[in-house]
Amino acid sequence: MIVVLTTIFTLVAFAANSLLCRMALGGHLIDPVSFTTLRLVSGAVALMAVARLLDEPEKTRKTRGSWVSGFALFAYAAAFSLAYVSLSTGIGALILFGSVQITMVVAALKSGETFGLAQWLGSAASMGGLIYLVLPGIAAPNPLGALLMCVSGIAWGMYSIRGKGVSAPVAMTGGNFARSAPMAMVASAVALSRAHMEPLGVLLALVSGIVTSGLGYVLWYQALRSLTISQASIVQLIVPVLAAFGGIVFLSEQISVRLIAASALILGGIALAVIKRKPKSVPRLGAGLRESLTADN
Repeated sequence: MIVVLTTIFTLVAFAANSLLCRMALGGHLIDPVSFTTLRLVSGAVALMAVARLLDEPEKTRKTRGSWVSGFALFAYAAAFSLAYVSLSTGIGALILFGSVQITMVVAALKSGETFGLAQWLGSAASMGGLIYLVLPGIAAPNPLGALLMCVSGIAWGMYSIRGKGVSAPVAMTGGNFARSAPMAMVASAVALSRAHMEPLGVLLALVSGIVTSGLGYVLWYQALRSLTISQASIVQLIVPVLAAFGGIVFLSEQISVRLIAASALILGGIALAVIKRKPKSVPRLGAGLRESLTADN
């Protein structure tokens, strides 16, 4: 039950992160590079403070992130923000989560995970639901934007995979953010001439960094301890649905029959792929005879 709740809270945080990004960048309240930098730096500061308050045992202090994960986090956040400027929400979500799916499924297969028929069908149904959801907004995408969003999806898939089995989620996530922050600051220095920040844009970036990214990613690493790579890849397909409903509540967007139908298809596919089924017990041939002989002896 704890795993389910943690996963749900994490996916809600991901969806909220998408809404914050849409509000900040779509409203031209801040430029994408500054948004990314504030997001990563604020997340690093908040998580390092939380890690200190937790006073973790000495053995967990050796797991305070890695440069590879830090770079993957920076690549995901930076490429996502930059791609968002030139892509519609629909095609962006399709490219992002399609890339995440491919990256994590390939990694799962290489690691020895086996996919049953239900998993393949569930994954296909969920992906089909996502395509149906964003179908009205699908058009020939900006090539650079599509490439950046693809890079973002691959980077996020790698970041998620590297979090599998982490023993200290707060320390690890905080360390990853701390390593990604200098990379973002260098990017901001390079793009200084294009910097644009309004107070509301700064606030949205800080909330994204501290709450929906920083603490959200801690919960994600916690959830990954109990999810297989394939399960982790599939459940993330619910994020566009949550973001769409969030847009209805917070951005006054309209609900539609398409959204309801696509949501049902995605949720049904996730349930089919993720819910574990108990194998049927098949009596072995001769088991009754062997038990009888044992009882007689």
